[in-house]
Amino acid sequence: MNKWNVGVVGCTGMVGQRFLTLLENHPWFTVTALAASSHSAGKPYQEAVRGRWKMSVPIPESFKEMVVYDAVSDQVRIAEQVDFIFCAVDMKKDDIRALEESYARAECPVVSNNSANRWTPDVPMVIPEVNPSHLEIIPIQRQRLGTKKGFIAVKSNCSIQSYVPALAPLLDFEPERVLVCTYQAISGAGRTFDTWPEMTDNLIPYIGGEEEKSEQEPLKVWGSLTPEGIQAANFPSITAQCFRVPVSDGHMAAVFASFRHTPDISVVKNRWAAFQGLPQKLALPSAPLHPLYYFEEPDRPQTRLDRDLENGMAISIGRLRPDSQYDYKFACLSHNTLRGAAGGGVLLAELLCAQGYID
Repeated sequence: MNKWNVGVVGCTGMVGQRFLTLLENHPWFTVTALAASSHSAGKPYQEAVRGRWKMSVPIPESFKEMVVYDAVSDQVRIAEQVDFIFCAVDMKKDDIRALEESYARAECPVVSNNSANRWTPDVPMVIPEVNPSHLEIIPIQRQRLGTKKGFIAVKSNCSIQSYVPALAPLLDFEPERVLVCTYQAISGAGRTFDTWPEMTDNLIPYIGGEEEKSEQEPLKVWGSLTPEGIQAANFPSITAQCFRVPVSDGHMAAVFASFRHTPDISVVKNRWAAFQGLPQKLALPSAPLHPLYYFEEPDRPQTRLDRDLENGMAISIGRLRPDSQYDYKFACLSHNTLRGAAGGGVLLAELLCAQGYID
């Protein structure tokens, strides 16, 4: 397998930090450039994150003395050193959209953790096990951008990473109505209990923009390719409520679903157990052997016990049972900064490289 040089743009934030812990010993990717805001530019990485390192493991030694570039003004220098970048910046959406397109037009592919380009019609928003065929839109995007190599690919919002993969093996039964309540960890806001002590013994019944993303993004993931871009699916109808809960990592979802053709419970469980996606078939380095894991115990999944299943890349499911208003209800869990953010980004990059979209 080839080796690729990569950059991490937005390296000082929580997701950027998580990228670095995942990339430290990656078998395919070598980090050759770090970039952040002008405030951090010019500093060794360990100085740029002094007092702000939020991971449970120390700063990887190989990155401590790397000098951080300015993500905006040093784009040309960064693009010359890397085969592609991971992008996880904290900026206004219009600025993120412009930044990512600028890198792509400089022939530097962008694997984005940001939401700014998720609804750009020719930008694939990919959960690798669910809709890898959406990468086929990249040549159309390159035509628009006027590039040979550059493009943008994005991962979906962390809030949908648990229930969309769980529903994916059941799409042929035609889910019609889905109600989901998400219970989202504070790391999804880039915070820890040290930096957000007000979340101790607290729950906030609102996360700005999350309910819209939770209702709409699955429809693009399940959408179809057209010459104009990705056309969102028309079903199922999804309604969502999203809560911030006092948990460090791990997004839980309570899911209620009705189908046009209702499968038997045993069929649902068998579908989950047998589910394999293209990352598993290609044996990508970050792919979990079993993307979906069902617990028969009545009190599982639990965030503390199950969020790190298969290095935080598997989705845990439990409590499948009939419902009085919907056909079925169940609970599912994903690690929001691994499967839902940096880990999902690394898996997407592996897929792009394995499929030849990144030279």
